[in-house]
Amino acid sequence: MAQNARVSDRIVAVLAGGLSHEREVSLRSGRRLAGALRGAGHDVREWDADGALLDRLRSEKPDAAIVALHGGEGENGAIQAVLELLGIPFVGTAASACRRAWDKPTAKAELARAGLNTPDWVALPHATFRELGAQAVLDAMVERLGLPLMLKPDQGGSALGAQVVRSAAELPSAMVSCLAYADTVLAERFVSGTEVAVSVVHDRDEPRALAPVEVDAPGGVYDYSARYTQGAATFTCPARLPEETLALLRTTALEAHALLGLRDLSRMDAVVDADGRVQILEVNVSPGLTDTSLLPTAVAAEGSDLGTVFTALVERAVARA
Repeated sequence: MAQNARVSDRIVAVLAGGLSHEREVSLRSGRRLAGALRGAGHDVREWDADGALLDRLRSEKPDAAIVALHGGEGENGAIQAVLELLGIPFVGTAASACRRAWDKPTAKAELARAGLNTPDWVALPHATFRELGAQAVLDAMVERLGLPLMLKPDQGGSALGAQVVRSAAELPSAMVSCLAYADTVLAERFVSGTEVAVSVVHDRDEPRALAPVEVDAPGGVYDYSARYTQGAATFTCPARLPEETLALLRTTALEAHALLGLRDLSRMDAVVDADGRVQILEVNVSPGLTDTSLLPTAVAAEGSDLGTVFTALVERAVARA
C-alpha cells in the first residue's frame, strides 16, 4: 500500500449493503459517504459485502476501507475480522470490541459496572419462554421492571423490532415481533425524558464528542420509520438542554467509547431523564450516515462535513498500518 501517498491518491473502499435487515440503510450510508470522500479528493470504490468482496480486497488492495455496513456483519466484528486477516487498514473499531458493543446486554453490563447509568433490564432467550411458560415469565418481567417497557432484540440496530409496551396485554404480540429479529429479547425499563445522540470521532489528536443531537420523534418513539423517513422526526443540535447537561453528555459518550474499547467513531444513544441523569440506551460502532442520520447532523452543526471528518479518519487508519 502507498503509505506516503497524497490524500488525493488514496484508494478508499467503502463497504456497504450486505444481507442484514438494514441493507437498504447501509447502501444509503455508503453512497453518501462515497460522495463526500470523492469530493475530498479520494479515489473511492463502493463494494458490497458479497461473495466477490475478498477477491476485490486482495486484487485492488485499497489503502483503507470504511465499514458502512449496519446490522450483524457490519457491527458484530465479522467484516472487521476479515479486514484484519487481510492486513487492510480500516476506519472503525477492532473486531473484538465490535463484538462486545454489538451484544446489548454485555455492553450494558460493562457500562453499569463502571458506574454509568443505563435503564434496568433483563435479557431472556426464546427458549426460556417456551420451557418455563411464556405468561409466567412475562408476569415476572412486569413485576420486576414495571410498565411501560421497551422491548428490543439483544443484537441489532436501526431500532428494528424495538417497541414500547404500555400494557401487559400488549406484551405477547410485542414479544413475537421482537423475536422475529433475534432469538433473545432485551426488556428495559422505559425512561421518559429527552432523547439524544452523541457522536464521538477521533479525527484530531484525541477523541472528541460532537454536540448532542436532540431527537423529537412522533409519539416519543424513535423507531425505524422515524429514523429513516425524511421529516418524520425533528433534530435539534445542540440539544435544548442546560450547558452542564450538554457537557455531561459529551463526557459520558467519551467514557462509554473508551470503556467499550471503541475506535475512530461511535454514537451513544441516551435519554436525559427528569432528574438530569444521562441514561445510556446503547452505543453504536457503525453510525448511520444517511440524510436523516445523527452523526452527519452533528458534523454539519459544527460547520464541517463528512468528507473532512472521514479524510482524517482514513489518514489515522493508514498511519496505524
